[in-house]
Amino acid sequence: MGLWTLIEGLLLFANALAILNEDRFLAPRGLSFEAIAGRRKSLKQRAVELIYFAQYMRLPLIITNIVIIVLKLVSG
Repeated sequence: MGLWTLIEGLLLFANALAILNEDRFLAPRGLSFEAIAGRRKSLKQRAVELIYFAQYMRLPLIITNIVIIVLKLVSG
């Protein structure tokens, strides 16, 4: 496993986090931002913050996906 494979894996993970829907997936499982607000920084709260950060950074994620796809097409 090289650095390129690790970068692609992280990009796929960020894509998976970015497409999670709050109403359909997060809220029924108690992972909405309002459900965990006010608590101390637990692992669950940090995971929810990571999900919301990935959703907030959609435009840079789209641009990164385009760059990676073009690089894969050029390099083979």
